Amino acid sequence: MRARAILIAGPTASGKSALALALARRRPSALVNADSMQVYRDLRIITARPTLEEEAAAPHLLFGHVDAATNYSVGRWLEDFAIVLRDLEARELTPIIVGGTGMYFKAALYGLSDIPAAPGEVREALRAWAKDKTPRELHAELAARDPDTAATLRDTDPQRLLRALEIFEATGKPLVSFHGLRSPPLLNACECAAFFLAPERKTLYARIDARFEQMARIGAIEEVAALKARGLDPALPAMRAHGVPHLIAYLDGRLTLDEAILRSQLDTRRYAKRQFTFARHQLPSFNWIAGEAPLRDVEDALSSFARPTSGTE
Repeated sequence: MRARAILIAGPTASGKSALALALARRRPSALVNADSMQVYRDLRIITARPTLEEEAAAPHLLFGHVDAATNYSVGRWLEDFAIVLRDLEARELTPIIVGGTGMYFKAALYGLSDIPAAPGEVREALRAWAKDKTPRELHAELAARDPDTAATLRDTDPQRLLRALEIFEATGKPLVSFHGLRSPPLLNACECAAFFLAPERKTLYARIDARFEQMARIGAIEEVAALKARGLDPALPAMRAHGVPHLIAYLDGRLTLDEAILRSQLDTRRYAKRQFTFARHQLPSFNWIAGEAPLRDVEDALSSFARPTSGTE
């Protein structure tokens, strides 16, 4: 009796990847990425994607498989994950799903809101209109058209604001009106062993700060410079990865390197706080692990895991 899948979530810099790799070395399995920024091949260093040596130690899937010019989404990830899941099950390999994007885990376990796709011409027209707009201006426009959805979104999230505007333009309906309609989940939570790493906040924030400083030393600046040279739409997800906007500002001469690093560290710590909040409210089936020996704790939990024998297929 074993878990159909092992899920390892947690805030950035909590040690998820190291734990997942340690687990993979102990069982026939493959690591599957559930981090919305580690999907981009352009951003290995600044997203802390596994190194080439780590990828060689165990199968790694859905890491770095998307170009930065792509507007990748949770829906696209679900499509890719469904293919991977079928393949791993056929090969009798346990998926170890690892990452910090709570929406990916939630969608896999509980389904995704069944939101219609906006026609290409609507997307192109809105993105051309929004090119010179600030996130606050996008939020104001959405509030005028769709106040219900605007009330649920921050005025610092241009990608989700544009998505809401696209849906309203295409359907005439608020984005929130589709949230009750969900696609079937790919995984049954009762069949999965799910864990959320929860280090002490002070320790975690120190790790975040140290890691970003190391990133800057080992190539993150050069990585962002190469991304900047492509001239991509700044609203694309890859262009908003933590650290990218501030390092671009440094490369443009608008910030010093110290300022860019400090702002990137602050953004990342704030993101970690949101990851805790999301998991607490949206991932009820996850077991929280706060200790300093997560591998032992997870292995203990897995040793006592038993899949239900009926009513789950």
